[in-house]
Amino acid sequence: MTETNTVNRPKVALVTGANKGIGYEIAAGLGALGWTVGVGARNEERREAAVDRLRAAGADVFGVPLDVTDDASVTAAARLIEEQTGRLDALVNNAGVTGGVPQEPTTVDVDRVRAAVETNVIGVIRVTNALLPLLRRSPAPRIVNVSSRVGSLTLQTAPGTETGPLAVAYAPSKTFLNAVTVQYAKELADTHILVNAVCPGYTATDLNGFRGVRTPQQGAAAAIRLATVDGDEPTGRFFDDEGELPW
Repeated sequence: MTETNTVNRPKVALVTGANKGIGYEIAAGLGALGWTVGVGARNEERREAAVDRLRAAGADVFGVPLDVTDDASVTAAARLIEEQTGRLDALVNNAGVTGGVPQEPTTVDVDRVRAAVETNVIGVIRVTNALLPLLRRSPAPRIVNVSSRVGSLTLQTAPGTETGPLAVAYAPSKTFLNAVTVQYAKELADTHILVNAVCPGYTATDLNGFRGVRTPQQGAAAAIRLATVDGDEPTGRFFDDEGELPW
């Protein structure tokens, strides 16, 4: 599909890790706004179940087989999106893992650290680079990286600030992701592509055993806002529902 075929079509987004939790609600929120949404997920059964639920709710969605840790999978996903839509207006890098427990730094299994970085950081770079050619076809492309307050070194080191248990795999992977977000924003500063990070807050998902105090719908709100924002907005910044967060 060529760019000229898509001029009058709805805006298009890809959400990774969209078969459940925050990612599902981001896809649902964008769909409710009239966007066409690629539901990216590696588990076929859960991905197709999510697509069916979203379609039943009236959303224009399509499934995207996607393992962010696999080059061939990401390349195939980019090809599928080009065939389906011809362009991409927003990429929401939501897929993430904790790396498992325990994560005390003096005793951690380094494979836990490696797993967190592979998905939460390298996966974001892999997917972003594969989708950039499609994003460049959009008049107002947005990249949103789902991070966490625990990735903020400022908050981690502020006296009296609670940032959760020791997590030498998960928390530093989000710090790394924040730094990567800044690097993309710097490189793309002379383009119309905005690149920002977002914290969904402590949301009840399977990532934390559903101990979070926010609903997935609440957790999705900031990412939806950044994916759909119009006008001359900031880039290379970190936000939550209440405003800008420190790196």
